[in-house]
Amino acid sequence: MKIYYSSKFAKEYKRLPKKIKLLAEKKELVFRKNPHEPLLKTHKLKGRLEDFWSFSINREYRIIFELKDSNTVWFLSVGTHRIYD
Repeated sequence: MKIYYSSKFAKEYKRLPKKIKLLAEKKELVFRKNPHEPLLKTHKLKGRLEDFWSFSINREYRIIFELKDSNTVWFLSVGTHRIYD
C-alpha cells in the first residue's frame, strides 16, 4: 500500500505530542497491513466529509484519509475530534 501525506497532515503531525506521534506510527503499521483492522476503528465519515474515512490513534486522536484506489491512500489530517470541523 502506498500512503501519501498532504502538506496539511505534515504540519499537523509536527505539532502532535511525541507520545501521540509514536502511537500514530504504530497504528500506521497496523493500517498498512489491514486498513479495516478492528483495533483502528476505521469508519466512513458523513456530512461534508462523506468522501473520506477515519481511523483512531487513541480515544482522542484520529487520522482522516482518502482511499484513491485499492493500493493508494492519502492521509489528509491528524488531530483530535476538532479535525472534523
